[in-house]
Amino acid sequence: MKLYDCQVAPNPRRVRMFLAEKGITMETIEVDILGGENLQPAFLAINSRGLLPVLELDDGTRFDEVMAITRYFEDIQPEPPLLGRTALEKAIITNRQRKMEFDGMIAGSEVFRNQHEGFAERSIPGASGEINPAIPALIERGTKTLQRFFASLEDYLQEGPYIAGKAFSMVDITAVCAVDFAAWVKINIPPENTRSLAWYEQVSSRASAKA
Repeated sequence: MKLYDCQVAPNPRRVRMFLAEKGITMETIEVDILGGENLQPAFLAINSRGLLPVLELDDGTRFDEVMAITRYFEDIQPEPPLLGRTALEKAIITNRQRKMEFDGMIAGSEVFRNQHEGFAERSIPGASGEINPAIPALIERGTKTLQRFFASLEDYLQEGPYIAGKAFSMVDITAVCAVDFAAWVKINIPPENTRSLAWYEQVSSRASAKA
Protein backbone atom coordinates (compact mmCIF):
# COMPACT_ATOMS: atom_id res chain seq x y z
CA MET A 1 0.00 0.00 0.00
CA LYS A 2 1.02 3.63 -0.38
CA LEU A 3 0.06 7.04 0.99
CA TYR A 4 -0.17 10.12 -1.21
CA ASP A 5 1.07 12.80 1.14
CA CYS A 6 1.99 16.47 1.47
CA GLN A 7 4.41 17.32 4.26
CA VAL A 8 3.20 20.90 4.76
CA ALA A 9 -0.55 20.19 4.77
CA PRO A 10 -2.42 19.58 8.06
CA ASN A 11 -4.75 16.77 6.95
CA PRO A 12 -1.96 14.47 5.67
CA ARG A 13 -0.12 15.24 8.90
CA ARG A 14 -3.07 13.88 10.88
CA VAL A 15 -2.69 10.53 9.12
CA ARG A 16 1.10 10.51 9.55
CA MET A 17 0.71 11.12 13.29
CA PHE A 18 -1.89 8.37 13.57
CA LEU A 19 0.34 5.89 11.73
CA ALA A 20 3.35 6.90 13.82
CA GLU A 21 1.40 6.23 17.03
CA LYS A 22 0.52 2.79 15.64
CA GLY A 23 4.09 2.13 14.51
CA ILE A 24 2.93 1.62 10.90
CA THR A 25 5.23 2.55 8.03
CA MET A 26 4.58 2.49 4.28
CA GLU A 27 5.63 4.02 0.99
CA THR A 28 4.68 7.69 0.69
CA ILE A 29 4.40 9.82 -2.46
CA GLU A 30 4.77 13.57 -1.99
CA VAL A 31 2.27 15.80 -3.80
CA ASP A 32 2.80 19.59 -3.85
CA ILE A 33 -0.48 21.25 -2.84
CA LEU A 34 0.96 24.77 -2.70
CA GLY A 35 2.21 24.37 -6.26
CA GLY A 36 -1.12 22.93 -7.40
CA GLU A 37 0.22 19.47 -8.26
CA ASN A 38 -2.92 17.96 -6.69
CA LEU A 39 -5.02 19.62 -9.41
CA GLN A 40 -2.96 18.36 -12.34
CA PRO A 41 -4.23 15.50 -14.55
CA ALA A 42 -1.74 12.97 -13.16
CA PHE A 43 -3.04 13.30 -9.62
CA LEU A 44 -6.68 13.82 -10.60
CA ALA A 45 -6.47 10.41 -12.25
CA ILE A 46 -5.72 9.05 -8.77
CA ASN A 47 -8.27 11.19 -6.92
CA SER A 48 -10.72 13.20 -8.99
CA ARG A 49 -11.48 15.38 -5.95
CA GLY A 50 -7.89 16.62 -5.89
CA LEU A 51 -7.67 16.07 -2.14
CA LEU A 52 -4.94 14.70 0.11
CA PRO A 53 -4.14 12.42 1.80
CA VAL A 54 -5.04 9.37 -0.27
CA LEU A 55 -4.42 5.82 0.92
CA GLU A 56 -4.05 3.29 -1.90
CA LEU A 57 -4.29 -0.38 -0.96
CA ASP A 58 -2.51 -3.16 -2.79
CA ASP A 59 -5.72 -4.08 -4.63
CA GLY A 60 -6.11 -0.51 -5.91
CA THR A 61 -8.81 0.58 -3.44
CA ARG A 62 -8.36 4.23 -2.46
CA PHE A 63 -9.61 6.35 0.46
CA ASP A 64 -9.28 10.15 0.51
CA GLU A 65 -10.86 10.98 3.88
CA VAL A 66 -8.70 11.10 7.00
CA MET A 67 -11.19 9.33 9.24
CA ALA A 68 -11.78 6.55 6.69
CA ILE A 69 -8.03 5.96 6.56
CA THR A 70 -7.65 5.97 10.33
CA ARG A 71 -10.69 3.70 10.83
CA TYR A 72 -9.16 1.19 8.40
CA PHE A 73 -5.91 1.03 10.36
CA GLU A 74 -7.65 1.04 13.75
CA ASP A 75 -9.60 -2.04 12.71
CA ILE A 76 -6.65 -3.97 11.32
CA GLN A 77 -4.31 -2.92 14.15
CA PRO A 78 -6.34 -2.09 17.29
CA GLU A 79 -3.36 -1.34 19.54
CA PRO A 80 -2.83 1.25 20.74
CA PRO A 81 -6.49 2.30 20.51
CA LEU A 82 -6.86 5.83 19.14
CA LEU A 83 -10.58 5.79 18.32
CA GLY A 84 -11.83 4.38 21.64
CA ARG A 85 -12.38 0.95 23.18
CA THR A 86 -15.91 1.04 24.61
CA ALA A 87 -19.10 2.32 23.02
CA LEU A 88 -18.96 5.38 25.29
CA GLU A 89 -15.33 6.17 24.46
CA LYS A 90 -15.98 5.80 20.74
CA ALA A 91 -18.98 8.13 20.92
CA ILE A 92 -17.07 10.79 22.88
CA ILE A 93 -14.11 10.62 20.52
CA THR A 94 -16.34 10.83 17.44
CA ASN A 95 -18.24 13.79 18.91
CA ARG A 96 -15.17 15.78 19.91
CA GLN A 97 -13.25 14.80 16.80
CA ARG A 98 -15.95 16.42 14.67
CA LYS A 99 -15.78 19.61 16.71
CA MET A 100 -12.00 19.78 16.32
CA GLU A 101 -12.47 19.35 12.56
CA PHE A 102 -15.21 21.94 12.06
CA ASP A 103 -14.15 24.61 14.55
CA GLY A 104 -10.41 24.02 14.23
CA MET A 105 -9.31 22.49 10.92
CA ILE A 106 -12.01 23.95 8.67
CA ALA A 107 -11.91 27.38 10.32
CA GLY A 108 -8.14 27.48 9.92
CA SER A 109 -8.55 26.54 6.26
CA GLU A 110 -11.05 29.38 5.77
CA VAL A 111 -8.59 31.93 7.12
CA PHE A 112 -5.56 30.51 5.33
CA ARG A 113 -7.07 29.90 1.90
CA ASN A 114 -8.94 33.20 1.74
CA GLN A 115 -5.91 35.33 2.54
CA HIS A 116 -2.98 33.43 0.96
CA GLU A 117 -2.17 34.75 -2.50
CA GLY A 118 -1.39 31.26 -3.74
CA PHE A 119 -5.03 30.27 -3.24
CA ALA A 120 -6.65 33.45 -4.63
CA GLU A 121 -8.45 31.41 -7.31
CA ARG A 122 -8.75 28.11 -5.44
CA SER A 123 -10.13 28.93 -2.01
CA ILE A 124 -11.98 25.59 -1.80
CA PRO A 125 -9.74 22.56 -1.13
CA GLY A 126 -9.39 20.27 -4.13
CA ALA A 127 -12.32 21.14 -6.39
CA SER A 128 -10.67 19.42 -9.37
CA GLY A 129 -9.18 22.55 -10.89
CA GLU A 130 -12.32 24.71 -10.68
CA ILE A 131 -11.87 28.47 -10.17
CA ASN A 132 -13.13 29.44 -6.71
CA PRO A 133 -12.09 33.02 -5.86
CA ALA A 134 -11.16 33.90 -2.30
CA ILE A 135 -13.88 35.49 -0.16
CA PRO A 136 -12.32 37.99 2.30
CA ALA A 137 -15.35 37.87 4.63
CA LEU A 138 -14.57 34.24 5.39
CA ILE A 139 -11.32 35.33 7.04
CA GLU A 140 -13.30 37.07 9.80
CA ARG A 141 -15.70 34.15 10.15
CA GLY A 142 -12.86 31.64 10.36
CA THR A 143 -11.07 33.78 12.94
CA LYS A 144 -14.18 33.91 15.14
CA THR A 145 -14.69 30.18 14.81
CA LEU A 146 -11.09 29.52 15.86
CA GLN A 147 -11.72 31.46 19.05
CA ARG A 148 -14.64 29.13 19.74
CA PHE A 149 -12.33 26.19 19.01
CA PHE A 150 -9.80 27.41 21.59
CA ALA A 151 -12.58 27.87 24.18
CA SER A 152 -13.85 24.32 23.62
CA LEU A 153 -10.33 22.96 23.89
CA GLU A 154 -9.86 24.62 27.27
CA ASP A 155 -13.24 23.33 28.51
CA TYR A 156 -12.62 19.73 27.46
CA LEU A 157 -9.26 19.71 29.21
CA GLN A 158 -10.99 20.25 32.55
CA GLU A 159 -11.94 16.56 32.40
CA GLY A 160 -8.47 15.09 31.99
CA PRO A 161 -5.03 15.47 30.46
CA TYR A 162 -6.33 14.79 26.95
CA ILE A 163 -9.26 16.21 25.02
CA ALA A 164 -11.33 13.03 25.21
CA GLY A 165 -10.35 12.17 28.80
CA LYS A 166 -7.48 10.15 30.24
CA ALA A 167 -6.07 8.63 27.05
CA PHE A 168 -4.38 10.17 24.01
CA SER A 169 -6.61 9.77 20.96
CA MET A 170 -7.33 10.89 17.42
CA VAL A 171 -9.02 13.95 18.92
CA ASP A 172 -5.65 15.15 20.22
CA ILE A 173 -4.04 14.51 16.84
CA THR A 174 -6.65 16.59 15.02
CA ALA A 175 -6.53 19.34 17.63
CA VAL A 176 -2.75 19.75 17.64
CA CYS A 177 -2.74 19.85 13.84
CA ALA A 178 -5.48 22.50 13.97
CA VAL A 179 -3.51 24.56 16.51
CA ASP A 180 -0.37 24.45 14.38
CA PHE A 181 -2.38 25.27 11.25
CA ALA A 182 -3.92 28.32 12.97
CA ALA A 183 -0.42 29.47 13.91
CA TRP A 184 0.35 29.78 10.19
CA VAL A 185 -2.09 32.72 10.12
CA LYS A 186 -0.80 34.04 13.46
CA ILE A 187 -3.77 32.87 15.54
CA ASN A 188 -2.59 31.09 18.68
CA ILE A 189 -3.88 29.56 21.90
CA PRO A 190 -4.79 32.50 24.17
CA PRO A 191 -2.20 32.95 26.95
CA GLU A 192 -4.87 32.63 29.64
CA ASN A 193 -5.81 29.13 28.43
CA THR A 194 -3.28 27.44 30.69
CA ARG A 195 -4.67 23.91 30.39
CA SER A 196 -4.50 24.11 26.61
CA LEU A 197 -0.96 25.43 26.65
CA ALA A 198 0.17 22.59 28.94
CA TRP A 199 -1.64 20.04 26.75
CA TYR A 200 -0.07 21.51 23.61
CA GLU A 201 3.44 21.29 25.05
CA GLN A 202 2.91 17.68 26.09
CA VAL A 203 1.35 16.52 22.80
CA SER A 204 3.89 18.40 20.69
CA SER A 205 6.69 16.55 22.47
CA ARG A 206 5.43 13.13 21.31
CA ALA A 207 7.51 11.49 18.62
CA SER A 208 4.47 11.27 16.34
CA ALA A 209 4.18 15.07 16.26
CA LYS A 210 7.40 15.15 14.24
CA ALA A 211 6.09 12.63 11.66
